[in-house]
Amino acid sequence: MSTELILTAVAAGIFIGSVLGFIGAGGAMVTVPILLYLFDFSPVNATTAALAVVFLAAIAGLGPKFKSKDVLVKEALTIWALGLVTNIGLGLVITKIPDQVILIGFSIVLIGAGYSLLREPIKEAPEKTMPTWALVLLSLLIGSLTGLFGIGGGFLAIPVLVLFFHTPQNKAAGTSLLIIALNCLTAFIAKSSLWSEIDWHYPVIMAVAAVVIARFTSHLAPKAPTIHLKRGFAFLLFTLAAFTIITELLASKTI
Repeated sequence: MSTELILTAVAAGIFIGSVLGFIGAGGAMVTVPILLYLFDFSPVNATTAALAVVFLAAIAGLGPKFKSKDVLVKEALTIWALGLVTNIGLGLVITKIPDQVILIGFSIVLIGAGYSLLREPIKEAPEKTMPTWALVLLSLLIGSLTGLFGIGGGFLAIPVLVLFFHTPQNKAAGTSLLIIALNCLTAFIAKSSLWSEIDWHYPVIMAVAAVVIARFTSHLAPKAPTIHLKRGFAFLLFTLAAFTIITELLASKTI
C-alpha cells in the first residue's frame, strides 16, 4: 500500500463520516465514486465495499441518536423488513447487469438525491403517521437502491419523513441512520460471493476513519448549520453525477 493512497483513504473516511454524522444520509454516494475513481474499483466491487464502510459509519453515528431518542425504531425496522425482497433480490443479480447501466443509474440517483437536499425545510407541524401504501412503496424503493447501487436510502427516507410526515429533522436523520445500517448489512451479506474479489485494505482504512468522525459529528449535528451543509453536498452530488455520466459516455465512444 502506498502512503499517498493510505492518506487518501483516511481523508475519504473523514469526509464520509462527516456526511453521515451531520446529514444522516449520503455516505454511500461519495464512497462509491471514491472507490471507483481514486482506488480503481470495478462498479460491482465499489458498491459492495461501500456497503461495509457505510454500515460501520452509520452504526457509529447511531449511538448519540439513540441517547437523544431521535430514532423511530419501529418505522426503521418496518422499512428495512419490507424492502428485503428488492434489496436481496437485486443484490444477487447485480453481477449480471452491465457496468455502464449501474453507473448511469447511480448518477441519476445522485441527481435525485441532490434535488431532495435542496428542498426548502417546512415549518414546525404535528407529526403524522405514515400510511401503509407509502410505507411499502418507500421500503421497496430503498431496498432497490441498496441492492443495486450500495446506497442505504437515507436521502430518500429523510425528505419523505420531514416533508410529508412532519418528522423533526434530527429524528428523521437518526431514523435514516438505522435504516442505512440495516439495509447495508443485509445487502453486504447478500453479496458475500464477491467478498474475496475485493482488496479490503483501503476500504478498512476508510471505515475506521469514518467510524471515528461519524461518532463525533453526530454529537455536533443538532447545533450545525445543516441547511448550508445540505446545499453544499447537493452541488457535490450534481458534480459527481455529471462527471460519471460524461466519463461513461466518452468511454462508450472509444469502444
